[in-house]
Amino acid sequence: MLLITTLGIISAVLTLLLTPIVRDRIGHLGFLDQPDGIRKKHTTAVPRVGGIAVALSYIATFAICFALPFSYSGAIQDAAHRMWLLAAVISIVFITGVLDDLVGFRPWQKMIGIVAAATLAFEAGIRVDLHLVPGIGQASWLSFVITVLWLTGCANAFNLIDGMDGLASGAGMIATLAMLIAGLLHGNIPLIIATAPLAGCLFGFLRYNFNPASVFLGDGGSLLIGFLLGCYGALWSESAVTWVALMVPVIAVAVPVLDVSLSIARRFVRGRPIFGADRGHIHHKLLELGFSPQIAVGLIYVFCILAAIAAVAVSAFENQYAGVFLLLFGIFTWIAVKRLRYLEFAVARDVFLSGKVGRIIDAETKLSHLREQLLASERVMDCWAAILGGSRQFGFGGVRMYMDGLVLEEHGAECRGTWQLRVPLPGGEYVNFFRDFDRNVDPVVLSAFAACVETALTDRFKRKHTLAGVIAGRVYTTAVTSGTAPAPSAP
Repeated sequence: MLLITTLGIISAVLTLLLTPIVRDRIGHLGFLDQPDGIRKKHTTAVPRVGGIAVALSYIATFAICFALPFSYSGAIQDAAHRMWLLAAVISIVFITGVLDDLVGFRPWQKMIGIVAAATLAFEAGIRVDLHLVPGIGQASWLSFVITVLWLTGCANAFNLIDGMDGLASGAGMIATLAMLIAGLLHGNIPLIIATAPLAGCLFGFLRYNFNPASVFLGDGGSLLIGFLLGCYGALWSESAVTWVALMVPVIAVAVPVLDVSLSIARRFVRGRPIFGADRGHIHHKLLELGFSPQIAVGLIYVFCILAAIAAVAVSAFENQYAGVFLLLFGIFTWIAVKRLRYLEFAVARDVFLSGKVGRIIDAETKLSHLREQLLASERVMDCWAAILGGSRQFGFGGVRMYMDGLVLEEHGAECRGTWQLRVPLPGGEYVNFFRDFDRNVDPVVLSAFAACVETALTDRFKRKHTLAGVIAGRVYTTAVTSGTAPAPSAP
């Protein structure tokens, strides 16, 4: 306990002293986070150099403890080799984050630095050990893949959750304490030595990062914290005695990992870029529900504390009640996510349950067949036959086509009113589709049908007439008529 206390106190004091110095001396050198009124709600520019102060304090803590003539310094010296390897690896992540804060990187550029650091971490022996998972054994390639995914996932998770004052630093401190306690329960000395200083650093940094924050972590800090916690999880996996114990690090960082998982799932469902920014993170949803920023952060802290308790409980009772704790935590997480009211998941559920997926697949199949027929049609009558067949499949009551100097038209039985979809084509040609008011139509399918006809017939026209250049002005228009379907007229 003396070792833990010393590491924690030294790191906390160093961070308390260094943070205002770094903030005031370095913060204005291109590291100011300007408000934009959209995603960044702070009213004045805030330095994002907290990660620099945390990193300096973390490293200085070990340097000081090495020099102290106490008996516990021997334990640090025994773990020195592993600590130096860890320091070399995380320096890449830290530099990547600081450069992003300074000049701004694209998401894929940041990812290159993080993946490179994760690869080096694996080569340095910091890896997720899978020897306890049934059927896996010592598959080194799988261990490499999972290690890289785990480390990059943790780093990006804390980077994404760093959207409110005190959020990432507080969540990181709680997760670090959970892993520290788990290390104490199982006598994992390297894990204890690695986690105690970070817990102290984050505790000291929160003094300046609580709302209203005078300094932000920045990407240099959030990526560093997430990557360090990922490394701690890898260190934990080495001493785990059951496969259930491997879940401890995942539960400890459950909130950031859950947030990044939900973000990926939401963007995938909507077809949006995975690395795109939005206001759908957990803290944003809490603000939408009417909570103040302080209460929103406090609620996330509560969830983090519950996750930490679950992680410690699984670690302490892994042979008896671990499954029960995992189940209870899973149920609680599911209820909490439902309370956030993500519309993307509700819509996706309705789409699957209502059978829309099957109808969409059926429509896409018909469109693909129609496209192939139109592209393969050499004569105008072949094209007309394909157009007629496609229009009937998609519920249109009539068609009028002007192509190759010919006007072809066919209408079904009389109706009380119709609307028409006009698809203009190159060279003044066109196709008009008529439909009864009484017949329902899916706007998405309608748009896809029009696009299919337009692109296929345009390609046919270009191929036949060898037109060059860009065909502009292709606009779909809707006209309404009353009474019977329109009679044939000249083009």
